[in-house]
Amino acid sequence: MFEPGEYDQEFYELDSEIDKYARSLAGFIKTERWQSKNGLFVNSMYFFENEESVRELASYPQHKVAKKNYARWYKSFRVDVMKVSGSYESNPAPELERD
Repeated sequence: MFEPGEYDQEFYELDSEIDKYARSLAGFIKTERWQSKNGLFVNSMYFFENEESVRELASYPQHKVAKKNYARWYKSFRVDVMKVSGSYESNPAPELERD
């Protein structure tokens, strides 16, 4: 989850390259994104079948560049890496805008 700051051309290029690479990994399942109703926070979640794919994404050179420069584009951020054993939902929360 992150609080967006000012984005520039380099941000958009890195973001696109990282997303494309993540989707190309053999263990990629899906991406979920949402934005808080007030627009202050955004969350991007990548789901993978295995930890190897997570490590591949983390070691991707463009991902390392983005991590090094996060303060240029984000006011704040939090990264959670976790294993999901189940997920249940009846109706998506109406206050969230999803991709």
